[in-house]
Amino acid sequence: MELDYATNEPKMEKDHSASVKALLPEIDQLVSQGQLHQALEKLHALEKKTRSAADLWSTTQVVERIVDICGMAQEWTLLEQEVAALAKKHGQLKQAISRMVQKAMEYIDRTPDESTRVELIEALRVVTEGKIHVEVERARLTRMRVAVYESHGMIREACDAMQEIQVETFGSMERREKTDFILEQMRLCLAKRDYVRLAIISHKINPKYFQREGTEDLKLRFYELMIQCDLHESNYLEVCRHYEQVYGTHGIKDDQTKWPAALQNMVLYLVLAPYSNEQAEMLHRVRLDHNLEKLDLCAQLARSFTTMELARWPAVEALYGAEFRQTEVFAATSPDGEKRWMALRDRVIEHNIRVVAKYYARARVERLGELLDLGRDEVEQFLAKAVVGGTIYARIDRPAGIVSFAKPSDSEEQLNTWASDVGRLLALVEKTTHLIAKEEIVSKIAKAM
Repeated sequence: MELDYATNEPKMEKDHSASVKALLPEIDQLVSQGQLHQALEKLHALEKKTRSAADLWSTTQVVERIVDICGMAQEWTLLEQEVAALAKKHGQLKQAISRMVQKAMEYIDRTPDESTRVELIEALRVVTEGKIHVEVERARLTRMRVAVYESHGMIREACDAMQEIQVETFGSMERREKTDFILEQMRLCLAKRDYVRLAIISHKINPKYFQREGTEDLKLRFYELMIQCDLHESNYLEVCRHYEQVYGTHGIKDDQTKWPAALQNMVLYLVLAPYSNEQAEMLHRVRLDHNLEKLDLCAQLARSFTTMELARWPAVEALYGAEFRQTEVFAATSPDGEKRWMALRDRVIEHNIRVVAKYYARARVERLGELLDLGRDEVEQFLAKAVVGGTIYARIDRPAGIVSFAKPSDSEEQLNTWASDVGRLLALVEKTTHLIAKEEIVSKIAKAM
């Protein structure tokens, strides 16, 4: 119970609902006669009584009525002043402030022009600043202000305004609205090309939330933004994971017009990713998808990267170039598409190097150039890159022009090999001795009979 600071005694909560109901007809009559200030004076006097008595229902009715009078009369400046003054009243009830702000927000769309709309939004934002009980209303007002910024092309200002609101700390905001707000923050960061902040904000969303029913639209928006972020960083394996999530969405996988594009992009970005154990495991897993066989060229491309056979770049370019260069991934008219097409060439050459390293112990550089369709300098560059990446072992004897793929074993490995050989030899001796003894017993039994 609140204290009355005049007497330092607990305030007595009184019910003023009867006084409010009795006064409303008189207020309506004054408003109809155009006597707004007289009506507001009577309401202010009643508001003071209800506020002092901590009568929440009555106080809420009075402040909402004050807002309605100003809003219906289109007295926007008066409305801003009244809301600001009522919110600053000593001992004003938090719930009453919240309802008053909500009521004032209903009149934002009724403003005659944009400047008036912005002034009302800013006035309400000032009222809600630093107040936890109206944090949701402040977030919604900020989105309205950001929409105005964006309509004028002021992306930087819109993005900065959105960053001021930390909705992840709001306990009174619904999970869906909170996620939608964070997605808007991410979208504006992308529009501003602030990829670092975009990546940071993305961690505020737990992807497990998208497993709930009715969140597919938010899920698709989230992964579309993440795809754009990771494409900027050329992180193709992460892009593939995002497309895998999109492909696994019911609305996409059950639609015969949508899943082919998602699956195709998933395969193309997966083969663009540098070779690793994770990339290889994912590529084998994708090949098990029965829908992949319906995309003939994608299935062939995935198969060529999972079989230890040479895939000559001229043949790959002739087979896949005509169709894949029309896709968004390898668009011939886009600098990014050209960049990714050359990255595919690098992945094909790296795959061929791994194949050669598996079947050859030594090879001449000229022969490798023929197998890889590269010049001598390019062969050495790709070999060095593969060795540094740890995918193969190779040593180049430049004067002799020979590449050795056989990895020499150290003393510890040699001792382990000898121990293993001795173990197998002793096992064979033991097995042979057992078979000889068995034959002797069988022979003795046969002679005894």
